[in-house]
Amino acid sequence: MERQCRKCLLREIDPENYQQKIHELVENMDPLLRAEESLYEERLAVCTKCDYLWEGLCGACGCFVELRAATKKQVCPYQKW
Repeated sequence: MERQCRKCLLREIDPENYQQKIHELVENMDPLLRAEESLYEERLAVCTKCDYLWEGLCGACGCFVELRAATKKQVCPYQKW
């Protein structure tokens, strides 16, 4: 598995591979840190209805919503989940 640098800029990742990289990060997340699948899906369902969602990013805080939702101890910065 290729490790993604935390300090890489998005422009340094091939734009066609953004989605793939996000899914790889979620899939390869440490099980101790990752939210249960049902919780992850519940969180994403809330995000898909949110006005702040824009192309996979939270337009309010700038996070990748799929990564935030996948992390067990994360919360929505606007307390939607």
